[in-house]
Amino acid sequence: MFRTNDQMLCLFESYLAQLEIPEEPALLYAPITYSISGGGKRLRPLLLLLSAQALGGDVQAALPAAVAVEVFHNFTLLHDDIMDNADVRRGKPSVYARWGENVAILSGDAMMICAYKSLSRVAADKLPRVMEIFNDMALKVCEGQQYDMDFEKKRKVSVVEYIQMIDSKTSALLAGSAMIGAVLAGASDDDVKRIERFATELGLAFQLQDDLLDSYGDTALGKKIGGDILEGKQTYLMVQAMSRASEAQRDTLRTTHSDPALTPEQKIERVKAVYDALDVARITEQQISQRFERALAIIETLSTQEELREPLRVFARNLIGRKR
Repeated sequence: MFRTNDQMLCLFESYLAQLEIPEEPALLYAPITYSISGGGKRLRPLLLLLSAQALGGDVQAALPAAVAVEVFHNFTLLHDDIMDNADVRRGKPSVYARWGENVAILSGDAMMICAYKSLSRVAADKLPRVMEIFNDMALKVCEGQQYDMDFEKKRKVSVVEYIQMIDSKTSALLAGSAMIGAVLAGASDDDVKRIERFATELGLAFQLQDDLLDSYGDTALGKKIGGDILEGKQTYLMVQAMSRASEAQRDTLRTTHSDPALTPEQKIERVKAVYDALDVARITEQQISQRFERALAIIETLSTQEELREPLRVFARNLIGRKR
């Protein structure tokens, strides 16, 4: 049975709603329910299911794995919020802010176990390969998070290093999800590699777009502008600017976020002035477009029917905000 993206998302939400999470001890399980039911785009499980469908698989049989990647993703967010001291997640108090650090750590650990329990429900003949992909994906996400934390203390981060970090922290989850869907569909090794490359390129484009929108997004759409600048965060725009800047401009980029004499608005304006002078927004847009076009081109190489590839194109366009 062919499903559109919206139908696939509804199928997943319905299945996720049936996930049995114990009620006691409440301080262990209530945060898990709170986190999983807190919304989110469901990008990773949707991509897993669309990949399974695109390569001729049984979508129903892929649902436990889709739940596993979504629960794992939410687990990483619980621990990310602790490391970032983040009070808000998806417009609501984070688990860390609502219940405290100890609860967030332990509930996160329990979520990881729940993810593996759900993953264990996939077909026995596919489980070893699926488990291998899942474990590689999970470890890569941890590596990406460590690189991201390391960058906070580095005076200079290269563009290559930054791409390596987001490849691990952002693309790995999308690529792993797509690969699991393909494996569950019984896809050839070549198609599994193709779907991995598709999701990797798309994930990189997605993160670069997120970096761009943080500084150049549309406030009319409710996007808060300049958060990365105020944190002094290493983003694609920042590392590109640092690689092209004069020494005076580098000093501005390094010190503006911590200058107590400046208002937040002045800090954002000052850093963006350097970005504008170095044309980094255009450079970032160009990189996003290249990654996106590569992702679309890879879809065309999959050994599957044309109509089954279209939902993957729709997914990619929705993710990158394209109209064509």
